[in-house]
Amino acid sequence: MDMELQRNMVTWFEIPVNDLERAVSFYETVFDVKLDRYTIGPAKIAAFPRTANIPGAPGALVNSPNFGSPSANSTLLYFNAKSGDLQNELSKVTAAGGKILQEKTFLTEENGYMAVLMDTEGNRIGLHSFK
Repeated sequence: MDMELQRNMVTWFEIPVNDLERAVSFYETVFDVKLDRYTIGPAKIAAFPRTANIPGAPGALVNSPNFGSPSANSTLLYFNAKSGDLQNELSKVTAAGGKILQEKTFLTEENGYMAVLMDTEGNRIGLHSFK
């Protein structure tokens, strides 16, 4: 089969932010990662870490007049809980300036758990883990 056809449906995502530094601080704190900052034209970008040959779509926080505005009513993007149990990440949300919209919720044995939060910019995002 053609390698192009074997890719995941999502290849990249962008989360619009008003205050890049505030948003970077939130995501780095909650997910215990370091985002890489760079600029492309008028866009200020902070990219999430990417690991080659690991399933999942990389993405970035973007502050630009051309890339939309934060929204609590847009597509819901779920982040994998790096810790293995989303409760660990969820416990950092409020102190980092975000809000918990839905506490850790059991889905099914096959699908694990989910939670929903609002970041410092007003974006609604989800968390997922199997524990």
